[in-house]
Amino acid sequence: MAVQKRVVLLASGLISFVTFRYAPRLALFPASFFWNVATLYLIFSLSQICWAIVVYPLLLSPLRHLPQPPDSSILLGHFKRIYKDPTGEPQRDWIDTVPNDGVLYYRWLFNESRVLITTPKALAEVLVQRNYEFIKPQRIRLGLGRLLGVGILLAEGDEHKRQRKALMPAFSFRHIKNLYPVFWDKSRELTLAMSAAIKADPEQTNVVEIRDWASRATLDIIGVAGMGQDFNAISDPQNTLNTTYRTIFSPGKSAQYLQLLASQLPQWLLMALPLKRNEEIGSAIKTIKAVAAGLIRAKRAKMEKGGETELDILSVALESGGFSDEDLVNQLMTFLAAGHETTASAMTWAVYLLCKHPEVQTRLREEIRTQLPALSNPATQISSTDIDSLSYLNAVLNETMRIFPPVPLTLRETAHDTTIQGHFIPAATTIVICPWAVNTSEALWGPDAREFNPDRWMGAGKANTGGADSNYATTTFLHGPRSCIGKDFAKAEFACLMAALVGRFDLEFEDPNWKLQIQGGITARPKGGLKIRIREVEGW
Repeated sequence: MAVQKRVVLLASGLISFVTFRYAPRLALFPASFFWNVATLYLIFSLSQICWAIVVYPLLLSPLRHLPQPPDSSILLGHFKRIYKDPTGEPQRDWIDTVPNDGVLYYRWLFNESRVLITTPKALAEVLVQRNYEFIKPQRIRLGLGRLLGVGILLAEGDEHKRQRKALMPAFSFRHIKNLYPVFWDKSRELTLAMSAAIKADPEQTNVVEIRDWASRATLDIIGVAGMGQDFNAISDPQNTLNTTYRTIFSPGKSAQYLQLLASQLPQWLLMALPLKRNEEIGSAIKTIKAVAAGLIRAKRAKMEKGGETELDILSVALESGGFSDEDLVNQLMTFLAAGHETTASAMTWAVYLLCKHPEVQTRLREEIRTQLPALSNPATQISSTDIDSLSYLNAVLNETMRIFPPVPLTLRETAHDTTIQGHFIPAATTIVICPWAVNTSEALWGPDAREFNPDRWMGAGKANTGGADSNYATTTFLHGPRSCIGKDFAKAEFACLMAALVGRFDLEFEDPNWKLQIQGGITARPKGGLKIRIREVEGW
């Protein structure tokens, strides 16, 4: 964009120079070279804007022949609905109602092109077969990179391959198996703390905000299992790191407006705006970077003293020798944020669904209490085999992540001219992968696609597929070389946390008449949080 503006300015100056020298009578302002250049620049800029917003997308774009949702605006495309609805919700409707063969075209603000991927074959092309041809958009890399660090989540090409290879030992199946006792200890600590909190409540309401508790538990788990450091967020909600992340991930309207501006303004200008949200984010980033740097120093000092080699994320990254200290800070920022916020979101949705379907909750509690040793015994340890054998627990969690994937939508951009399912897609086109839509597509899951039905994951051959014909029917963790490196880690801690929570407590909505409203964003959540009433169930 900056290059285009310089070209327009240069052309305006050159045309003015030639006109004044050889044909002054044709000049727009014969008495002023400056105003001649300024007027030409304005005319060219307006023409360029008109071309980009109206002429090209509506009359000339090769994408205009693809299937499109109805009710678009000449200037705003389909943005009005996208802005009004939670992230991923319009796409969830369009995938079922607009006939297509794998790609669906819609227009964002000022008719900016979006191509939604809808079928397994198209998903395989983008996520697996030619995945490095579809890169993270630059503005996403800059925006998210500020919050999450430019780690493995945002790296591209050979650099991504190198980072993934270096970090994989921390996420190996053997290592994840050995973390189940850590997950269980923290799950037990969570239930004890929740129990103590409701007993200490002078009003005896037995009401808790479950997302807050979930975030504190998952932050502690990524600290212990990922960095070898217990942040003690469960016991201390005013923990610096916990309050910092709550600032980042609990934005108000101003944050939503800032996010919209981020799509239209250069990152440097956005960050320079004198806005309170900018100050909050800047302060939060300094805190997180300071914590990450401290963890790196402490871990390096411990490793230099010798002793048994550890397999937490930080130890593996240090042992690899492939990361500078700045790179390590970026990796820790990525895993600290993404590693706890997404699982906390999944827990919140699981609790919501269990409150909405008490018969599922009762059946699940019976399985947990029958097959796992009592949570009240502090000497009890849980193995991966114990948790993996709970078929209904895993069915409930898989169904939760299918209907409410924590990250509802992710973007890619074509690195050069390409095709998807035989359709020509120009370079720099934004590609949309929307788990919120794919995971509940009626074409992939049948007419009950949006219904919560854990039994679809029960029975021979269904434990990993939910009965769907394609592996790509679920895109919660994406697929291919850019799939979530922490998938098995997240699923294991999710299972342990929910087993402990449901085994110990009966869960119900604080207000039986409460209606769900969804707050969109990087992760989806119930708007205003999720307050539930908990009651301890004796004998476990």
